Amino acid sequence: MCGICGYTGLVLNGDEILSAMMEKIVHRGPDSDGRYADNYISMGFRRLSIIGLETGSQPIYNETGDIVITFNGEIYNYQDIKAELIEKGHIFKTDADTEVLVHGYEEYGEDLLKKVRGMFAFVIWDSNKKTLFGARDFFGIKPFYYTEIDGNFIYASEIKSILEYPKYEMEMNPVALENYLTFQYSVLPETFFKGIFKLMPGHCFTWKDGNLEIKRYFEPTFTEDESLTLDEVVDEIDDVMQDSIKMHKVSDVEVGSFLSSGVDSSYVASCFHGDKTFTVGFDYQDYNEIDYAKTLSEKIEIDNYSKLITEDEYWDILPTVQYHMDEPLADASAVALYFVSQTAAKYVKVALSGEGADEFFGGYNIYREPHDLRRITSMPKALRQMAGGIAKGMPHMKGRNFLIRGSMDLEERFIGNAKIFTQEEREEILKSPTGNYPPKKLTGPYYYKVKNLSEVTKMQYIDTNFWLVGDILLKADKMSMANSLEVRVPFLDKEVFKVASKLPVKYKVNDENIKFAMRKAAFRHLPQNVADKKKLGFPVPIRVWLRQDKYYNKLKEAFTGETAAKYFKTDKLVNMLDVHKSGKEDLSRKIWTVYIFLVWHKVFFGV
Repeated sequence: MCGICGYTGLVLNGDEILSAMMEKIVHRGPDSDGRYADNYISMGFRRLSIIGLETGSQPIYNETGDIVITFNGEIYNYQDIKAELIEKGHIFKTDADTEVLVHGYEEYGEDLLKKVRGMFAFVIWDSNKKTLFGARDFFGIKPFYYTEIDGNFIYASEIKSILEYPKYEMEMNPVALENYLTFQYSVLPETFFKGIFKLMPGHCFTWKDGNLEIKRYFEPTFTEDESLTLDEVVDEIDDVMQDSIKMHKVSDVEVGSFLSSGVDSSYVASCFHGDKTFTVGFDYQDYNEIDYAKTLSEKIEIDNYSKLITEDEYWDILPTVQYHMDEPLADASAVALYFVSQTAAKYVKVALSGEGADEFFGGYNIYREPHDLRRITSMPKALRQMAGGIAKGMPHMKGRNFLIRGSMDLEERFIGNAKIFTQEEREEILKSPTGNYPPKKLTGPYYYKVKNLSEVTKMQYIDTNFWLVGDILLKADKMSMANSLEVRVPFLDKEVFKVASKLPVKYKVNDENIKFAMRKAAFRHLPQNVADKKKLGFPVPIRVWLRQDKYYNKLKEAFTGETAAKYFKTDKLVNMLDVHKSGKEDLSRKIWTVYIFLVWHKVFFGV
């Protein structure tokens, strides 16, 4: 696992600029560095040594030295591809997975992406053709950011590296803020830094003669094969997961595994045949998974290493977390992921984790909603809308939200696993709302692509393209790399997706459980009480803390400060705090979303 950065063109003091960009991502690769430069491009690299320890330093070249690569990630089937390329006459100089990308690009061009199995973000410079080619992996496990300035292309694994490029003028993107308030993460291709963009998952690019061309090479496509039997499905899931876990253990260093109380990480931990698992918890009732993790680890005969996070530790680390995140992320569990990564990094360089299982196999409780709302959604839409309108005018009481959500079609009510502020609510608190990109405008094209599938599968598709990328994988990469730890995600494998993508709804969400078939597969390796256990997913007691005077006053100071006054109507923010503290409503997620933006803003803009 590594960090990459660079830029095309010649600039004054170019070597110093590249060094500064590389220094900003040293945490991604503290073991060594490398660089390549000619009259057309400068490429920087920081290395965390995992595969090919002695010979895998980058940049890496082809036989003639005219094609060069810097690469962040892992190619798990590199040995198979390498054997194929050797047969075709390619000569390898290293044992690293990186080199198969260089020779693979020579042999197959863009079609190389159809062959690889792994997580990656890379750039390849062809000095003969004066062409830069790059790609980001299928599901967005590894990040890639870029901007264009004066006809030059500037890129990096993290935004903070691009900020070191002297011709970039840092400016906050207000449209990103507006949509962040709804999604709780940065959802647009353009980031919170105006003019800096994400290369989206499953996309590749070519830059030549100052022109950038981006295209999609992979798209996760769901089908629903009703002919499959439960036994067939469970066999396929377990077979492909065992294979994926085995592939994700390819390493020249020790591999550990994260372990929470959920079935996803428990399944991986019970099958990876390693020696160490890692867990964090909080000293609050229902917010501590350490006892569970230690019990399971004992049963599967693996050592468990844990950390109990204190309140002060949690709050003190928030600026550091948002610095490493690059863009504000209001997922409170990001801090827990930071600490479990920090704990794991004391013992291993690589850890497996359970991200992706919920999106692929139907594991979120919200996926029950189409079934739960059926009584009201089966009514005529006009009648539903009338009931919803009445409910909106009612005080907060049991059943109110049920009527409101039931009055809306799926495309209106579901934008992903999180929906913090509605468009109307965010316009009420923002000082100067832009009105750009209402949520349906962003999700609408994705809903159209799956218009003929079931509502549950539609929800999975939205989450795979939005929530998984913008929240789950962002925090997994940034929090682990902040601690120089590589996190690998066996569920997010294209072969696993092939199996998951064809499951009918009855094997995903039914009256018995969510993630139904995958649990059956996990049950082969876990005690039943574990396979059926409700996932907590690094629970954090934010709701409790925000009703304490200590944190209420801390946030009130932030909500009435200079930055808050620049972007928000501060009286509205303080009112949210008061309502939550009184216990009338749980507004903790709304409050947290605003507060985290203010923390992030202070880190990057100084106020």
